[in-house]
Amino acid sequence: MNVADRSAPYSSRVPSYGVPLGPRSQLKALTTLRFFAALHVVLFHMWVTGELAVGPWWYQNFASIGYAGVNCFFVLSGFILVYTYTDPLLDAPRFWQARLARIYPAYALSLVISAPFFFHAVRYLHIPFYSWSSHHLFSACMLTVLLLQAWIPQGALTWNSVCWSLSVEAFFYLLFPALLVWCRRRSPAHLLAWITACALLSLGLSLFYIVVHPDGADKVNSAETTLLWKNVLSFNPVARLPEFLTGMLAGQIFLRVKVSGALALPLVLGGSLVVATLTVLVGTVPTPLISAGFLSPAFAAIIFGIALRPQWVSVLEANWLLLLGEASYSLYLLHSVVITRVYDGLTSSPQWLRVVLALAAAIAAALLCFLFLEKPARNLLRPKARQGVAAR
Repeated sequence: MNVADRSAPYSSRVPSYGVPLGPRSQLKALTTLRFFAALHVVLFHMWVTGELAVGPWWYQNFASIGYAGVNCFFVLSGFILVYTYTDPLLDAPRFWQARLARIYPAYALSLVISAPFFFHAVRYLHIPFYSWSSHHLFSACMLTVLLLQAWIPQGALTWNSVCWSLSVEAFFYLLFPALLVWCRRRSPAHLLAWITACALLSLGLSLFYIVVHPDGADKVNSAETTLLWKNVLSFNPVARLPEFLTGMLAGQIFLRVKVSGALALPLVLGGSLVVATLTVLVGTVPTPLISAGFLSPAFAAIIFGIALRPQWVSVLEANWLLLLGEASYSLYLLHSVVITRVYDGLTSSPQWLRVVLALAAAIAAALLCFLFLEKPARNLLRPKARQGVAAR
């Protein structure tokens, strides 16, 4: 895809009316990037639960900040939605229908699969981050079904804990049509300025928490999931909005500004260097800085560089990687349940085999969910219109 394709006037493109535009090619390598972001989250959860908590220091550090993969998802979501749906004729209700068709079928399946453990846990296990849910079970269930749980700080991790991010994404989708109009009215220079402003806002919220420490000074780097204000910082949709907006702003720059493909490698290496530096500094950088959007500009640089599609990016466009990328959403939703069940069921096997089989089972479950539920349901439920670029 050359720069002329990206900078073509809006009127020259096929109207989307809330479904993806036709003329643009897929940014396939970004689909693969979704898989690696999901895998980072998987490693984090396996590190936290002790299933994969051993290894060299660099792995330990990298896995311990795996929650940053969600930050990458939010930035990537904003970028892809701008790339896919930018058009003056965007029909908001059709867009929302397309988004619901994209996320809800697999989301509902993850709730069904995790329901037995959740209801057993709130009744018998007294798990700390299920405390609010156990006292407000009906409300917790209704909020989760309606994608609203992230608005309750101590209930954000209820039911299937990873689903909090889908509650946040639902808020982003609600605002997207209005934010898209706002972004289109900004000049390229203003878009860059707003990316800086979003980064400073995320940084400011984290620094405010660190300095004021409303949950207690000794709780700043705590891994507890019951801390009211840390949960607000980590899970509240408004607090995470700058990350999504950063992706949208970067997407607008990508479509409207002629950028040389020679910048792809410096952008990707620069963004990766930031992530690598924080990996090395784990333990010295307060965790609230990492968990609430601090890495958004770095992820935006990586995404932008890959989207420029230099020749070397073809490595990320192999069909098997694209399939894993397409199934990454299901992997994200299902991995905790599948890995726990398989790992706990293989107590007589060597540790390495338990880990390998648990990961393989999670990936297999994700592929099955994508091929036999997610993809067919999306095609059935999305707005009927001439198919263009596949919805992300």
